[in-house]
Amino acid sequence: MRPNRSMFVDQTAAGSTTTEGASSKELLEAQSHLWLHIFSFINSLSLKTAVELGIPDAVHSHGKPITLTELATKLSIPPIRIPNFQRFMTLLVHNGFFTVTSTGDEDAYEITTNSIPLIKEKGACITPFIELMLDESLLFPWQSLSSWFKTEEPSTAFEKAHGKFIWEATGTMPEFGKLIREGLGSDSASITKVLIEDCGNQFVGVKTLVEVAGGTGTMALAIADAFPDVKCTVFDLPHMIEALEKSDKVAYVGGDMFERIPPADLLILKWVLHGWSDEHCVKILKNCKEAIPTKENGGKAIIIDKVMDTSDGVHPKLTETQLHFDIHMMVHTTGKQRTEAEWKTLFDAAGFKEYKILPALGLRSIIEIYH
Repeated sequence: MRPNRSMFVDQTAAGSTTTEGASSKELLEAQSHLWLHIFSFINSLSLKTAVELGIPDAVHSHGKPITLTELATKLSIPPIRIPNFQRFMTLLVHNGFFTVTSTGDEDAYEITTNSIPLIKEKGACITPFIELMLDESLLFPWQSLSSWFKTEEPSTAFEKAHGKFIWEATGTMPEFGKLIREGLGSDSASITKVLIEDCGNQFVGVKTLVEVAGGTGTMALAIADAFPDVKCTVFDLPHMIEALEKSDKVAYVGGDMFERIPPADLLILKWVLHGWSDEHCVKILKNCKEAIPTKENGGKAIIIDKVMDTSDGVHPKLTETQLHFDIHMMVHTTGKQRTEAEWKTLFDAAGFKEYKILPALGLRSIIEIYH
C-alpha cells in the first residue's frame, strides 16, 4: 500500500527510525548542527565589518545610548541601508558586543565589556589583530586545506596557497607584513598591560631584556616605560626591524633566532614557539639557553603561549577556542598549540632543567624556564 502524507507525518512526529538507525528528529537536529557550522563564518566576518565601519568607537564616543538613526548618521550610512543595518546590529547584539533598549520610537545601543577591546580610545585595542586574522591572505589558504592534506609538500596550506612560507611572506608581501606587525603588535599591547600590572615581579632584579621575534617591539617599549632601569632590546628578522618606527627607549637588533639570540638576563618569547615545529623550537630554545645566565645568576626565559588542555567538559567554548587556535597554526605554520607534557619534552630536549607555568593571561600562560 502506498503511504499517504498523513501517515508519513505521523511517523516523523513519533520519531521513526530512518537512515542508519537515526530518527527523523535526530536527522533534523543534525541538519541544524551542520547549518550552525556552515554559517559560523558570518560571526567572524560580521565582527570584521563592525570594526571596519567603526561601530564600537561610534557607540562609545556618543556617551549615552545611541539610536539606530544617530548611529547610521555618524557612520555615513544612507537612509536606504538603515533597515539592513538594523538587522546587522541585531546579530551584533545577539553576539554580545552591544546591548539594545527601546526608547519608544527607536532602538538605542550601548557597548558591552566584549566591545572594550575594540575601542581605539581605550589604548589596548585589538582591531588590527582582527583585521589580520580575517584578511584574505590568511583566509585563502583554507581553500587549499583538503588538497594539502593529500600532499607531502609544501609544509603548510599557507605555502601551498601563496607559494612561500608565512614568515618569508612578511618580507616579500609588504601589505601582509604590515598587517602582521600591526596585528601582533596590538595583541602585545593588550597582553603587556596585564603582564606589567599583575605580573610585574617578573622584572624585579632584571638588568637586560630581549624580546625575541618582537615584531613592533610593543612589549619591550611598554616594559622599558614601566621599568626604566631595565635595558630592553627588540630582536627580529632584519626586514622586520628595518620596517619599524624606532624609539630611543629600546635597542633594535636584526638577526636570525635560529642562529643566535642576543644575550640578556631575561628573554621574552610571546607567541613565537607555537608557530614552529618541535625541531625548530628545540633549536630556538637551545639558543635561548646560550643567551641567558643560569637560574642562580638571575637568568630565565619567559614564554607567553597557550598550554593546551581540552579535557575540561565544563567550558566547551574555551575548549573550542583552543582547538581553533591549534588548527589555525596548522594551516599557516609548521607549529601547534602544546600540552604541558609537550612543552616539557621541548624544554628537556633543549637542556632546560626547570619550568613553571603561571596561568595568568586568560587562555595564555606565562611559562618560566631556567637552566
